[in-house]
Amino acid sequence: MKRLLCIVSSMNAGGAETFLMKLYRSLDRARYQMDFCVSEPEKGVYEDEIVSMGGMIHRITPKSKDVDRFKKELFEVVKKGGYKYILRIASNAMAFLDLKIAKRAGAEVCSARSSNSSDGGSLKMKLAHIAGRLLFDRYIDVRIAPSDLAAEYTFGKKRVKNGEVLFLNNGIDLDQYRFDPEARRSVREEFGISEGVFLLGHVGRFSEQKNHGYLLEIFAEILKRRPDAKLLLIGGGELESSIRDKANELGTKGSVIFAGIRSDVPKLLSAFDAFALPSLYEGMPNVIIEAQAVGVPCIISDTITREANVTGGVKYLPLASAPSVWAEAVLSAETNRGSASQKLRSAGYDINEAVRVFVHAVFNE
Repeated sequence: MKRLLCIVSSMNAGGAETFLMKLYRSLDRARYQMDFCVSEPEKGVYEDEIVSMGGMIHRITPKSKDVDRFKKELFEVVKKGGYKYILRIASNAMAFLDLKIAKRAGAEVCSARSSNSSDGGSLKMKLAHIAGRLLFDRYIDVRIAPSDLAAEYTFGKKRVKNGEVLFLNNGIDLDQYRFDPEARRSVREEFGISEGVFLLGHVGRFSEQKNHGYLLEIFAEILKRRPDAKLLLIGGGELESSIRDKANELGTKGSVIFAGIRSDVPKLLSAFDAFALPSLYEGMPNVIIEAQAVGVPCIISDTITREANVTGGVKYLPLASAPSVWAEAVLSAETNRGSASQKLRSAGYDINEAVRVFVHAVFNE
């Protein structure tokens, strides 16, 4: 059996981590196994499932706490585990220092997968990213990205132009992600939302990147037009408290539902009438592919790659637009509950196809 060590900050419900789990669940685990090296001290939401499938969790000291100890512990994990195959998930190239350590510890094939198309724009982060490319690019054997923007940001336009980046679609289980009228009824019943009420949904971590504050401003405009509308927010994160405060300030608190981290996203998507994602940047948002599979119309920021519009059910708007413009677009979006499976399968978004490409890339098979 070949074992792949995935180096991530944590195994919580972020986009890249969720996609890793989709791959892991569909992998032939009699031939391949995925283990995870994390630096987040708290237990991640996926850790129990990983262990149940035969995977191992290695917890090491965060770089931010003690970089020398981090290097030593990562070296020991790779060396003692005899890991020949390594995958580092990151957008900032400084993270690829980990692959240099892994190579020194005996790793043979080091893969890097871009998780985003930006790190937020601070000058310090940009300079670190450029330095990381110069210092650690040589230790990457396989470069993987979910979209054009993520590939160019993480690995550089030259690598992309030369065909040195593998594009791996954020595949999904097309049997699981489809409109379910019973799920729609049960979810709405759970949150006390009748069928006639317009429900706007969002799935994402409460972080600056996801731009929840602007989303609330959009929803405030929606309420002017549809006073009975509801906004269902799925996820957790460091900014949740401040977003709750803003919902109160805007007078939308009674119409906004904070549902926390959920494991039943396919069911929740069936309950939505529309999905809004005004992110400042994204690599390739998993949830937009999932929403399209369920037939939920998506209104997203034009900072996100056009590759996300697989089925034609996505509308792009500038973040500079007034919230009222977004509100009108959300309310006028047309729902199509017909199956989108064939379009997504043809475009390579079936999880089985993604697994095939993934195995070929990281295990050289």
